[in-house]
Amino acid sequence: MSDPRAILETFENQFPGRDYVIEIVCPEFTSVCPMTGQPDFGTLTITYTPDRTCVELKSLKLYLQGFRNEGIFYENVTNRIFDVLMEMLKPRRLKLAAAFTPRGGISTTVTVSHDSAAD
Repeated sequence: MSDPRAILETFENQFPGRDYVIEIVCPEFTSVCPMTGQPDFGTLTITYTPDRTCVELKSLKLYLQGFRNEGIFYENVTNRIFDVLMEMLKPRRLKLAAAFTPRGGISTTVTVSHDSAAD
């Protein structure tokens, strides 16, 4: 995948003095299993409390679509997306839950979070 900073855009938070929560649900996330080459489908739920910036949704959609043909494990893709969002947004709180559809009778959800108030 190309540099996410070239795809993802942010805009200034108009309410930086207020804690509020933004939840973004991406029900059509796709990537490829690096072991089998089969497509993986999942729902990404991004929940964050912005500090100075917010993510622009069209650019987020384009960034996430970049994983469509990439062979990558669930844990890896979830943490990569999380790291990029942390770097780009520097939010007060961020949680990413990646719930993948069942394969062989097993479903997987990978969740990663950060809370600057807990640091």
